[in-house]
Amino acid sequence: MRRFELHRDQDVTGISGVGVVAEGVVFSDGTTVVRWIVGDHQSTVIWRGVESVEAIHGHGGATQIVWVD
Repeated sequence: MRRFELHRDQDVTGISGVGVVAEGVVFSDGTTVVRWIVGDHQSTVIWRGVESVEAIHGHGGATQIVWVD
């Protein structure tokens, strides 16, 4: 299991703001869980892998995955 945070330098959508916007974990089978910790629409989302998270939420480099572990 490996933890990460999503660090957003620019809020492309105008929804989540900047800074640490989500926390996540990648399990040993690749399953990835993201917990959005800011804004009015906090949620928990399960993804097939961290690559999907980056593809959807990376916004061309405006958001980085920063590994905690």
